[in-house]
Amino acid sequence: MGRPTETLIRLTAVKILAILLSAFVVVTATTNTTATVASQALPGCDEWCGDLQIPYPFGTREGCYLNERFFINCSTTRQDSPKAFLRGGSVPVTNISISGELQILNLVAQECHPPKIGPDVFSNVFLDLSYIISRTKNKFIAMGCNTFAHIFGRDIKGQSFRTACVALCDDIGSVKDGACSGNGCCQLEIPSNLNHLEFTVSSLNNDVNVSSFNPCGYAFLVEQNSFNFSSKYIRNFPENRVLAVLDWAISNDTCVTAENKTNCICGRNSTKVDLLDDPSRYRCQCLEGFEGNPYLPEGCQDIDECKDESLNDCSFECVNRIGNYTCNCPKGFKGDGRRGGEGCTRESKSFVQIIVGLTVGFAVLVIASTWLYLGYRKWKFIKLKEKFFEKNGGLMLQQHLSQWQTSTDMVRIFTREELDKATNKYDESAVVGKGGYGTVYKGVLDDGSVVAIKKSKLVDQSQTSQFINEVIVLSQINHRNVVKLLGCCLETEVPLLVYEFITNGTLYEYVHDKTSDRHTLSWEARLRIASETAGVISYLHSSASTPIIHRDIKTTNILLDHNYTAKVSDFGASKLVPVDQTQLSTMVQGTLGYLDPEYLLTSELTEKSDVYSFGIVLLELITGKKAVSFEGSEVERNLAMYVMCAMKEDRLTEVVEKGIATEANFEQIKQVAKLATKCLRIRGEERPSMKEVAMELEGLRGLIEANEKLGSTGEGMVGYLVPSNGASESIFNQFTASGSTNIVDDSMKVHILPLIHNGR
Repeated sequence: MGRPTETLIRLTAVKILAILLSAFVVVTATTNTTATVASQALPGCDEWCGDLQIPYPFGTREGCYLNERFFINCSTTRQDSPKAFLRGGSVPVTNISISGELQILNLVAQECHPPKIGPDVFSNVFLDLSYIISRTKNKFIAMGCNTFAHIFGRDIKGQSFRTACVALCDDIGSVKDGACSGNGCCQLEIPSNLNHLEFTVSSLNNDVNVSSFNPCGYAFLVEQNSFNFSSKYIRNFPENRVLAVLDWAISNDTCVTAENKTNCICGRNSTKVDLLDDPSRYRCQCLEGFEGNPYLPEGCQDIDECKDESLNDCSFECVNRIGNYTCNCPKGFKGDGRRGGEGCTRESKSFVQIIVGLTVGFAVLVIASTWLYLGYRKWKFIKLKEKFFEKNGGLMLQQHLSQWQTSTDMVRIFTREELDKATNKYDESAVVGKGGYGTVYKGVLDDGSVVAIKKSKLVDQSQTSQFINEVIVLSQINHRNVVKLLGCCLETEVPLLVYEFITNGTLYEYVHDKTSDRHTLSWEARLRIASETAGVISYLHSSASTPIIHRDIKTTNILLDHNYTAKVSDFGASKLVPVDQTQLSTMVQGTLGYLDPEYLLTSELTEKSDVYSFGIVLLELITGKKAVSFEGSEVERNLAMYVMCAMKEDRLTEVVEKGIATEANFEQIKQVAKLATKCLRIRGEERPSMKEVAMELEGLRGLIEANEKLGSTGEGMVGYLVPSNGASESIFNQFTASGSTNIVDDSMKVHILPLIHNGR
C-alpha cells in the first residue's frame, strides 16, 4: 500500500478519535447542564421563581432589578410552588424573554344569565401596566350570540382609544369553527403603544332566545397564536384567564448615568438597538458570534461553534475564535478547510511544478496559435481584397486613369466598412432605386453627408467593364448638371460607386408616374430641364477633355435635385471617343424606345445616337407619354411614330399633355416638337448636333425670359427665334419651313419603322 493511502488512513483514524472524544465531553457536560449554563440574573440574586426563569433587568427583590418597572413579585404564601406576578401582585407572569417579550395570564370578562359567582369572574377587566401591550402578538376577542364588548385604551403619550365588538347568532348551528367575523365571534386588532386597557362585556338586548345554548358572553385580550375559536365555546368557555403578550424595553433615561453612552446599560459584546416606533426606549442585543444576557455587566459570552457541528462547516479541524471560528487543514494539506469551500487538498511541489509547467506551456501554445490564426486571417483578408480589387477591375482602372492622366486623388476610395455602416449593411429600407446595371442605396457617411451608393447586380466581366467605364467617364466630366462621382469601393464582391445624393428622384417619375403625390411640372420647368440636359450632352460631345457618348439618355437617367435642376446620371454604358474618330463599332446597347435605329442596324455608334435618344425625351416632356407603351392603341405604341404622324396631319394639339399647353406657350411647344422631329431623323447625318439643339432650347428659354420682362403675351415669338450664331441659322430655317420636308428617308423607313413599331 502506497504512502498516500497510509496517510489517509491515519487522518481518518485521528478524525474518528476526535469525534469520540467530543462525544464523551458532550455526554459528561449533559450530566451537569445547569452548572455550565451562564446565569441570567445579577450575582447573588434569585434567578428562578418556581419554574419561571427571571433574567436581569428583572428581579424579585431590591438590588436585583434595574428599577421598579422590572420588579417581579414572587409569591410564596400559597400552598403550591411559588408564582410570579407583576409588581401589582394580581397579574400572573408565565414567561420573560430577553428579546423583549413578557407573557402574562389575563382575565376573561364574562356576563352570564343567570350570573356566575367566583373569585375570577368579572364583567369588567382593567389593565394599567408599565409595559406596552403587543399589537402584533395579541388580538381582542368577543364571543357569544348576544354579546357586546366595549373597549377603552390609552397609549404612552396619553392619547385615548375607544371601540366596540359585537358577536351575534340565531342558533349554534350557524356558528363555524375558526371563523371570527361576527357570527358568534368578533375579533379586533389593537393599536400600537397601548399601556392602559379596559374592556367590559354585556348582553346586547337581554335576548332570552339564545340563553338556552349561550348562557354567557365573553371578552378578552389573548395571544393570537394561543387561541383558535371553536363553536363549542358558545355553550361554555372553560378558561377564566388567557395568555397575553407585553413588550418591554429600557428607557433612554438610563443612558444619563451609563458610562458608555453608546450602549447605555448594555453589557460587553452587545449593542444598543433603538425601537423604531418609540425612540424613547431601546433594547440590548448580543453581537454575532455571542450569546447570553446582554443586559448584565459582563454581557454576552462567546459561542464555541466547534462544540456543535451544526454551528460550523469545517471538514477536518475547527478552531474557536472570539466571536467566530476558523477551519484548519492537517499537515501536508492546504485550503480553507470548509465543506462548502475549497476543503483540504494535498500539497505537492512536483504537482505544483507540473501544473505550472502545463499552464505556461498551454498559455504559450494558445498565444502562438492565436498569433498564427490572426496572421493567417489577416493574410487571407489581404488576399481576398487583392482578389476583389483585381476582379472588380482595379488594375484596369489604374491603367486607364494613368492613360488619361487623371489623378487618383479625384476619386475617393471608400472602405467596405464605411459603406456597410452608411447603408446599415445594405438594408432594404435604404434602397432608392433599381436599374439594369444595379441597385442604388441611400447612405449617410460618418461626416453626416448623404450619398447614393450604386451596387452592381451581377459579378461578371461585362458588369465589371461597365463599372470601370463609368468611373473613367465620370472622372473626365466636370459639369454642374452631371451627378457628381465621389468615389468607389473595390474591396467588396461587387463593385460600388458613390455619388452625391439627388433628393427629388427622376424626371420619369414626374412625367409618367400619375399615381404618386408629385406635382406636375409646368411647361417652363420642362423646357428648362430639357435645356439643361441638352447642355450636358453637348458638353459631353464637344467640350469634355475626351468626347463622350452617353448611349443611354432617357428620363429615368435624368435626376432632379432640390431646386429641380437636371442631373444626368448612369454612365455605365457610355463610351469615350478617341480624338481621331467620329464613330465606334460596338455591341448594340441601350433602352427600348430610345435606341437609335441607324445604330441598331449598323452597330456604328456616333454622337447622333444621343441626339436621337434626346429627341424621345423631348417628346415625353411634350406628350407625357412613354417612349414605348403597350397599354394604349396600336397607333400610340411607338411615341416617335405617333407624334410625327400627328404633326404631319397638323394634330399636335391632340398629343400635347393636358394641362401644360396654353395660348401663350403653344408656339413654344410646337417649336420644341419640330426640334424633336429633327432629332429623330432616321439618318444620323441629317440630325442636328447636340450643341445646336442646346442653343435652340436655350434661345427659347431666353425668349421666354425676355417676354416676361417686357410683359409680352407670346405673340410674334417666331420673330425672336432667329439666332445670332450663323452656325445654327440653317436649323432655324428648317424649323420655320413648311411641313413639306421629308422627315424620314423612304428607303430606310421600309427597314426600320416595322422594328420600332413592334417595339423591338
